[in-house]
Amino acid sequence: MEKVKVGILTFSDGRKYIHEDLLELNLRYQRKLAMALEKTDLVEVVQGENVIWNNHIAAAEGRRLLREGCDLTIFNYAIWCYPHLSAIAANFAPGPYILFGNLHPSEPGMVGMLAAAGTMDQLGHQYTRVWGDISQRDVFDKVLGYIKAAGAVKRLRGMTYGLFGGRPLGMYTAVSNLDQWQSIFGIDVEHVEQEDLVRYAMKENPKKVDNALKWLEKNVGHIAYDGKGLTPEKLKLQIRSYYAFRKIIDERRLDFVGTKAHGDLTETFVTMDIAEAFLNDPYDWDGPHKPIVASTEADMDGALTMQIFKLITGEPVLFSDVRHYEAKDDVWYFSNSGTHATYFAGKSYDPVKNLRKVSFFPEASYYPAGGASVHHFAAPGEATFARLARRKGTYYLTIVPGKIVKFSEDVMRRKGSTVTPEWPIAFTKVACSAEEFLTKFPCNHIHGCYGNWTRELVNVAKILGMEAVVLN
Repeated sequence: MEKVKVGILTFSDGRKYIHEDLLELNLRYQRKLAMALEKTDLVEVVQGENVIWNNHIAAAEGRRLLREGCDLTIFNYAIWCYPHLSAIAANFAPGPYILFGNLHPSEPGMVGMLAAAGTMDQLGHQYTRVWGDISQRDVFDKVLGYIKAAGAVKRLRGMTYGLFGGRPLGMYTAVSNLDQWQSIFGIDVEHVEQEDLVRYAMKENPKKVDNALKWLEKNVGHIAYDGKGLTPEKLKLQIRSYYAFRKIIDERRLDFVGTKAHGDLTETFVTMDIAEAFLNDPYDWDGPHKPIVASTEADMDGALTMQIFKLITGEPVLFSDVRHYEAKDDVWYFSNSGTHATYFAGKSYDPVKNLRKVSFFPEASYYPAGGASVHHFAAPGEATFARLARRKGTYYLTIVPGKIVKFSEDVMRRKGSTVTPEWPIAFTKVACSAEEFLTKFPCNHIHGCYGNWTRELVNVAKILGMEAVVLN
């Protein structure tokens, strides 16, 4: 992952003789905070050169962090300090802000933090409060969780989403407002004709395509060629489509994408399942690559939810339909025809380990153009799911803690056969009741990553000024 650049400014008493008396103590707390963050290898720290005790230093240090391009700033309080200094620094130091209060009975850092917090509230600055000893795990996790969230929000700004095709299958929830995306998230939308995928695909080097096919045939657990819906030639056409995506993404400098496909490419060309899976994967037949978020059905808010997950975690992100709920085992079937990265088959960055658990089946009859459907059962593990949505034009973020579970192979195949057996499935248990989930979850598409990312996602919503709804 790209490191988040974090500035640290430490504040002091406005009386020079007190400031000088406690200078070393202040610097000791600043160094301790900086060292704890730098050890993660996720954060690049820019420490204040001077502890802030007057208005000129406050402005100068804030301007320096701005020049350094910090993604956010930690205001560090170890003693009583004049709150107007925080107000001045916030005119220049990049927000959002963490107000960090070091707790010790003989050093009134808590008083300094609370006085500054009240000032920040009056001025309307976006910040969070954290207090305690940075060497304590829970305190450190709160700081790092906010840093990851702030870094994700900052990195969204200036990105471009590639929208291939228009609204799919009549879904309002898949189409977003360009003005809102620019004003809230700082994201531009580039419209791309799906015909471009066809044109680029047909120009691809046949030797590269043949080598990719050989790699897939060697490593995929089972390829169910049937001589009709799935043939080597159709699979090569899907490989060509993947290369077409990669070239268009590079040429137009797209950061993440979504493709309509249904009703167009799925009827006249080939399905995009292979292309979407390996875009979202951390590898392809040519070697490792950073996951490129690709949403099926051109789902814009789905792609944006996935991009936020990716920026927080650095890992591949799941895209699924909320397909079925089975009360007997209290398990959800999260399944969709496209976008389901093969990474989830084995939860490994080694493609060989994942692909031996993957099957390519002929695509379902609803997609007459044919091609391979990328089938597997997601590996078990704690996971967090989420979805950005709009209510009367206002964004909110629904977050669902849960875990992907595994049954015996026979049981999973039996369960999978009751839905669409060609499609991948993540059998999932969530933290809330089925009643609450089906009452409150905002749409048919759901997205997620392995691990517990609830804190980070709540912080993302807070920084963006939107409501976070946690279903637990």
